[in-house]
Amino acid sequence: MEIKEMFALFERQIEDYHKTDSVDAPTHNPYVEGTFEHLLWEKSYIDTVQWHLEDLIRPEDVDPIEALRLKRWIDRSNQQRTDTVERIDDHYMQEFAGVALAADAKINTETPAWAIDRLSILALKIYHFGIEVRRTDVSAEQHARCEAKYKTLLEQKSDLMEAIEDLLKELSAGTKRMKLYRQMKMYNDPSLNPMLYNKK
Repeated sequence: MEIKEMFALFERQIEDYHKTDSVDAPTHNPYVEGTFEHLLWEKSYIDTVQWHLEDLIRPEDVDPIEALRLKRWIDRSNQQRTDTVERIDDHYMQEFAGVALAADAKINTETPAWAIDRLSILALKIYHFGIEVRRTDVSAEQHARCEAKYKTLLEQKSDLMEAIEDLLKELSAGTKRMKLYRQMKMYNDPSLNPMLYNKK
């Protein structure tokens, strides 16, 4: 799957979410379950919901009980995000499993999936800064600041897409090799977080 197609998929998912603009609304994943596209849509949906959960918890007057509920939801979402990124990397591990490696093949600073994770978040930033750029109820100074940031995000999108494409080409050619380190989160593991296991 080409990176430009991947970004377009993220954009479609974000647009689909904003038809209801509700963290409680289910997603309508148009792809067949088990396909790579289905997985990417799921990843984008998790990111989009979490973006809006972070918004909901920001106001200073948010009810403390509601804030705790949202914090727990965000924690679960973070774990789902990590799990989904690792499933995307599993896809690439399979794709490049038979590639003959060059003698000097090195690992990259991040895996393809974690770079794609950044691209998914970037799609959200571009969508929401696009809204800010189109606002007519702000000062000229604020509009100029938002427009400058929006242009920077578009430049970042171009650079990141090119970098991901280059990485996938290098992995395909065997000049880079994939190596996965599974995330070792402790905060939500009752056997590893002392605040949880000391309660027993």
